[in-house]
Amino acid sequence: MRNFLLLAFVAYLFSSCEVLQQVYPEDPIKGAGAITLKFVQINDVYEIAPLNGGEYGGLARVAHIRDSIKEKFPNTYLFLAGDFLNPSLIGTLKVDGERINGKQMIAVLNAMDIDLVTFGNHEFDLSEQDLQKRLNESNFNWTTANVRHVTEKGIVPFTTKWEYSTVPTSDFTTFNAIDADGNKMKFGVFGVTLPSNPKDYVSYGDIYENAVRAYDLAIQKSDFVVGLTHVSIEEDKEIAKRLRSLPLIMGGHEHYNMLEKEGRTIITKADANAKSIYVHTLIYDLRTKYLHINSELMMVTDKIASSAKVERVVSKWTDLVNEKLREVVEKPEEVIYYASSPLDGTDTANRSKQTNMGELITRSMSFAYNDKVDGALVNGGSIRIDDRLVGDITSTDIFRVLPFGGSVLKVDLKGSLLKQILDYGKSQSGEGAYLQRYKFSQNENGEWQAGDKTISDNKTYTVAFSDFLLKGLDIPFLTPDNKGIVKIYKPNETETATDIRKAIIFYLNSLKK
Repeated sequence: MRNFLLLAFVAYLFSSCEVLQQVYPEDPIKGAGAITLKFVQINDVYEIAPLNGGEYGGLARVAHIRDSIKEKFPNTYLFLAGDFLNPSLIGTLKVDGERINGKQMIAVLNAMDIDLVTFGNHEFDLSEQDLQKRLNESNFNWTTANVRHVTEKGIVPFTTKWEYSTVPTSDFTTFNAIDADGNKMKFGVFGVTLPSNPKDYVSYGDIYENAVRAYDLAIQKSDFVVGLTHVSIEEDKEIAKRLRSLPLIMGGHEHYNMLEKEGRTIITKADANAKSIYVHTLIYDLRTKYLHINSELMMVTDKIASSAKVERVVSKWTDLVNEKLREVVEKPEEVIYYASSPLDGTDTANRSKQTNMGELITRSMSFAYNDKVDGALVNGGSIRIDDRLVGDITSTDIFRVLPFGGSVLKVDLKGSLLKQILDYGKSQSGEGAYLQRYKFSQNENGEWQAGDKTISDNKTYTVAFSDFLLKGLDIPFLTPDNKGIVKIYKPNETETATDIRKAIIFYLNSLKK
């Protein structure tokens, strides 16, 4: 009965909606001497538990899928193509006075027995000290060919420091595979990361030069080599153009599933937060050296069971979140809104254009002051979910959008300063200082307007600001001592505006009345 259920489950796995088969260099001769490998690919995973009321995602489910495949195919490997330590709601919480900062993700990945990860750009959101802690806590390998650690002693590989050894991240990693007859082969995996998150402690080498260098090194020790990358799809395609013999790139960075072909290279990316995974079947013929690849997308839904081992670790962290959230809202899992169209919370959008997520946040900020303000402003970089929300929205989702919270300030300021702020925000397109706005726009002459009236330099305007903006970190001249600021009102603890997330929840609940 157990074998029947396993076969049924595996059959379900491979009834997915997106399939691409590729043969290197031609149809393999299957049979004796052909080793079958299974690669399970995830990327851009910020949440450890299922989302949308348990409808999709969940790393315990991914673990169950991998375990079920591995039971039938022993040469099964789990790979993560970057972006997992940040951002997340759990990561912003504090335990014993210290922010978690991705500790929960390392704990879950350790429980999953993941085989290999590469760095994403969001790994470097962490401080040098916190990233080193996460590396040291890892029981798995990291690979990168183009990212190095800037230290006082020079530029060196990042390292994982265990009790009795220090292991540097490698340009590539090799894996041994063996079939039931004792036939053996070896494959290599290299990683590269786009240089979109500059930090003083990080050195980025050229993506393409290092991908080629790592491939050339790895292929000397392997029967074939694949990529595990965190770069844009255009950059993945360029890597494939430069490495014509590269059969597969398991990629990250984009948050929606895709399967592309560049020459003879398959490039795949799964949906963020493990809404989906890719399962790659690779059959390598030891006699002919032919490699056959079948790549299939699988949605991770509530129809899939969870690994009990991993679920225990996930529950430990989610219980902590619920405990902390109940200190702010009574029912964090209660549905407060239904988004018929996706609310765009992606980093790229909110740092470069006005989004419906930004409008919702700033509209709520105005509502927190009974709309007795001329408009509202929040920096796009404070929107940290880097995902799209659709369907049922809970209070927990709002905390995921704005995990750092903060209050909403009511500020009276001169029109001349307001225009300067709006100009600066617009100039910061692509950066965290780009401003999401409510009631502020530019007319056809490029003049800033509050509502339908042009902003006057000498007039005083009342604006709802996120408190972070008044710290001068994103907008250097926007501090409480700026002469253009007339008055700042800080809400007390009993007011909705004391927490920007409560303001949004309050506004969304008002729409149901």
